[in-house]
Amino acid sequence: MDAGAAAEIMVVDGDVEVVVGRITAVPLDLAVVDGLARIQLEAHRLGCSIRLRQVDADLVALLDLVGLAGLLAGRPCSALEPVGEAEGLEQLRVEEVVEPDDLAL
Repeated sequence: MDAGAAAEIMVVDGDVEVVVGRITAVPLDLAVVDGLARIQLEAHRLGCSIRLRQVDADLVALLDLVGLAGLLAGRPCSALEPVGEAEGLEQLRVEEVVEPDDLAL
């Protein structure tokens, strides 16, 4: 890894991992975390995911703070995994309305 790099970004597709970039020369703040989350979402849309390798301790702490430590290689990535299906018979994009005077069934 280059001197001064905070992490390497890898695209993971099954057993294949390819380094596609490095985080360098930027302040490690929430803008970096936002960028990583956006890259992960786009990778997920394409059927793969990203992982970080050789991560700077400050970036590890920041990712832990916001709940995205799963981007680190070898750690589960549940924070960015899809939620799955709607509960029971609940329809997607339908909000339930509760009237205060209605009796429960």
